[in-house]
Amino acid sequence: MTMTLLSTLLAASEPPPFAVIRRERAATLDVLVGEVVDVANLADIPLDGAEVLALVPFRQVRERGFDALDDGAPLRCLVVRERETLPVDAAIGLLPRHPVVVGDLAVDVPDAEYAATVRRVIADEIGRGEGANFVIRREFTGTTTAPASHAVLGWLRALLEHERGAFWTFAVHTPGLSAVGATPERHVSQVGGVVSMNPISGTFRHLDGPPDDTALEAFLEDVKEREELVMVVDEELKMMSAVCPDGGRIRGPFLKRMSRLTHTEYLLEGRSALDPREVLRRTMFAPTVTGSPMGNACTVIARHEATPRGYYAGVLARFTPTAAGYDLDAPILIRTAYLDGAGTVRVPVGATLVRHSDPDGEVAETHAKAAGVLTAIGALPRQDATAPTPSGGPGAETSASHPLLDARNAQLASFWSTPQPSAAPRGARALVVDAGDDFTTMLAHQLRHLGLDARIVPWHEAPAAPDDELVVFGPGPGDPRDAADPRMARLHELIAARLAQRAPMLAVCLSHQVLARLSGLAIAPLAVPQQGVQRRVEVFGEQASIGYYNTFTAFDAGHLTTPNHGFEIASDPGTGAVHALRGHGVASVQGHLESVLSIDGLATLERLVDGVLTDGVLAGEALGAEAGDAPAPVGQAVSRGR
Repeated sequence: MTMTLLSTLLAASEPPPFAVIRRERAATLDVLVGEVVDVANLADIPLDGAEVLALVPFRQVRERGFDALDDGAPLRCLVVRERETLPVDAAIGLLPRHPVVVGDLAVDVPDAEYAATVRRVIADEIGRGEGANFVIRREFTGTTTAPASHAVLGWLRALLEHERGAFWTFAVHTPGLSAVGATPERHVSQVGGVVSMNPISGTFRHLDGPPDDTALEAFLEDVKEREELVMVVDEELKMMSAVCPDGGRIRGPFLKRMSRLTHTEYLLEGRSALDPREVLRRTMFAPTVTGSPMGNACTVIARHEATPRGYYAGVLARFTPTAAGYDLDAPILIRTAYLDGAGTVRVPVGATLVRHSDPDGEVAETHAKAAGVLTAIGALPRQDATAPTPSGGPGAETSASHPLLDARNAQLASFWSTPQPSAAPRGARALVVDAGDDFTTMLAHQLRHLGLDARIVPWHEAPAAPDDELVVFGPGPGDPRDAADPRMARLHELIAARLAQRAPMLAVCLSHQVLARLSGLAIAPLAVPQQGVQRRVEVFGEQASIGYYNTFTAFDAGHLTTPNHGFEIASDPGTGAVHALRGHGVASVQGHLESVLSIDGLATLERLVDGVLTDGVLAGEALGAEAGDAPAPVGQAVSRGR
């Protein structure tokens, strides 16, 4: 009988570096054998004609300029020299039957301490405007004396037999670093130019068997779980807008059923011609395992996690050569156990913290997420009596629709789920100032859809006197009253300079609050943060459903116009919270018109942009008339309902 590549690996006392991968619902799995190359940056991954599998640690997020505790975890590449494809049934028959048992099970952060961290993050980070949601990790640890290559292959068999719904089920073995996992979530793929992302959030626990229908419906109606999913969809749409010129379309939502957990998910799709390594760099890392906005989430993680993350929340990226270049498939490294050369086993897990989070509930969620992997590696006894299913069958892992999920789309902006034909070019340029939140990528995408030539610059590189016909000051985290923050100070300078220019401008969220301060209004924190909240508000005579992500707000103090500049105020009649400001060539909004929560966002954005650009044209005509010359055109804006 011919020896398979997998059999050869099992027979070797010291096998070469390898990986075994089963993709979602596949009846086969791939065995990859090769050599290890460690590189410094994603751009250094050697795409020279061979297939490459890369273990990308969390610390690589520093390539985007974000914070990360540094543990020196290598960006490790398996350059494939041999490969085979086997039926899953046949592979399971070859893999070790009895998984290696892990002992000395412990957890690095005790339950009470983790619950205290949850309370602290909600109060000190979400409560002070640092972001909408954050994922904080803890680790279950243990030890084994078994050889790493034998251990991960035995654990792989247990996962293949008992886990359901995984996007990838895999084992990887390299010198000093081995891993096995059943990750539910694709982070990003690029196949034939089509980029896909798969945000999964919301966790329903059913540890003792299939979910009860009544309990599942209660989960689907839970406000915290619903908002958690929408927030990560918004965050990943930011990334899609950064890598796909035509933005991303959303499909779903779906139920993601696993053996002990059920999640809710969306699928996002777009097209890009970027190098797959650059697609991966621009999308590091998934908000479902970090938080939003991404930059601040990384800072919060570094502040509240005592140790570096290693590979948790990174990706396992497979680069497959094609006639046109390389395709990319990169699941998130979660629900994964790591084994080092000293026999130490680590299973990191995290919970998504939002304003509604219950600390005890988040503690329970980390235990539930770890349970599947801990059971597979023998650190916990198996509780279910379900017999192993050798192949799982192509239909065993499913994503399903549900009426309660389907109804959610009625509350989301159709712009992000339908084709987006662009309007005729206006002949006007828009400079979008990034104030620390990649929502600006979605905002710029919508401006291009409206016919403007939009470009993005970070706040610290934005010119004080740009000649663009429109400047859009974007959203960002933090307290707009904090004069010691260089970002806040610069935003005040830039917005004041644009006002002095008397040139068209639009300000969103944080920048709206800065404009309100410059206009003489007071800023104060809300009693309850509005993070991922949809509100129906009146914006200068028209009702609009808008998504909000704010902890601070301006208050009108009974004014109909602002004390400085005399801007018209749109505010809540009960609380005085300011929704929007408007003046000659100036407009601002507290809500995020670009958010998937903003059903009327695009229409409101168009109305405000038309208004300020029309004012700019009229101002140019007036100046031209005074000078005796015809004005230079700045666009073809038409006022709609101002």
